[in-house]
Amino acid sequence: MEEKRLEKAILVGLNAKELPEEMAVTDESLDELNELLMTAGGECVGRLIQNRQTPEPKTFLGTGKARELGEFAEKLEADLIVFDNQLSPAQTRNLEEITGVRVIDRSTLILDIFASRAETKEGKLQVELAQYRYTLPRLTGKGVMLSRLGGGIGTRGPGETKLETERRHIRRHISHLEEELREVRTRRALNRKQRVKNQIPLVAIVGYTNAGKSTLLNTLTGAGISAQNRLFDTLDPTTRRYRVTDTLEVVLSDTVGFIRKLPHHLVDAFRATLEELSFADLVLHVIDASDENWRERARVVANLMQDLDAAQKPTVTVFNKIDLCENTEGIPHDECTVWISAKNGTGLDDLNRAIAKRLETGLYRLRLHLPYQSLGLLDLLHRDARVLREEYLADCLEMDVICDERLYPKVKEFRVKGNEEHE
Repeated sequence: MEEKRLEKAILVGLNAKELPEEMAVTDESLDELNELLMTAGGECVGRLIQNRQTPEPKTFLGTGKARELGEFAEKLEADLIVFDNQLSPAQTRNLEEITGVRVIDRSTLILDIFASRAETKEGKLQVELAQYRYTLPRLTGKGVMLSRLGGGIGTRGPGETKLETERRHIRRHISHLEEELREVRTRRALNRKQRVKNQIPLVAIVGYTNAGKSTLLNTLTGAGISAQNRLFDTLDPTTRRYRVTDTLEVVLSDTVGFIRKLPHHLVDAFRATLEELSFADLVLHVIDASDENWRERARVVANLMQDLDAAQKPTVTVFNKIDLCENTEGIPHDECTVWISAKNGTGLDDLNRAIAKRLETGLYRLRLHLPYQSLGLLDLLHRDARVLREEYLADCLEMDVICDERLYPKVKEFRVKGNEEHE
């Protein structure tokens, strides 16, 4: 079977003083763009960065630099030009006319990767919604955008036949997707309500893409989800229960990896998933300690957490891949941070202690002998405590429960001495 040829691409970026600082293009950001390109199935054959005062309204790059880019692409026989900046529909069309090569931007590339990775119905819904929102303003009748759909990086997703329909149909489809995602939110809200009723804290795992979040979830819970060394390896959220200590069980929720310049419409589409962060009792911020740029990537995550109204959540900073660090100088190691290797299990006891320290306060694990004449307390225990076991004996109901300090005085007279633990 013939091996599929990699698309040859030139990576391009513009640095302009008028652009926000977080939109700056550097060799490092182009390195990351190259990782995205390889993830999508492309090969970088050239790079170009232009520095100028302001972007050119029609072509983003200066007109002369755009012509130079076209000559560069012809020389290298490039199939594709990928911008590290976000382009307007008009700028994309103008650049394609000048260079004679298909042009996409970073947002399109990320969306393309997401389209190829989504596996669950929810993940596919969210990706499709993001793609339609991004594509709608770029539909210009029977022009450049429509003529190139159907093959190559940046064209995966809804498909040619859907995108050939009128804008009105696209908007109707967006409304339908939004309605389906509202149902997802409703289901999540019901799950949260049940979890709160059962007094099970939610611990959200966040971090830059490829920081090792899925490996950590697999190691702790045996979730069995894909965890390869590539960007956006896990797109669909995974939730698993995990017993931290004898008196503390939590729900661990993995989230889609963050990345700099993450498209806003993508964040909006994934809000049904990411809103779990705003309800989390604790956040584990996983950082790749072996990445020399971990500080900047940690700032990207912090800024996105701010956008999602989750910046004030209690947080444990988890420096992962510590086994790959030749030099740990400069990596914090204090009561707010832990060092681990999710791959080989190093430091997981420290992580458990850090989680328990923040969540397991004022809890009692009790064995109760509840006389049958006192079964009025049974509803209260099922509502406000976590019941681990019930056994009907001859003269009483024996129960193993975990309760908090508010409920403890109401049941302490029925406790079996010698079987009490307090955190």
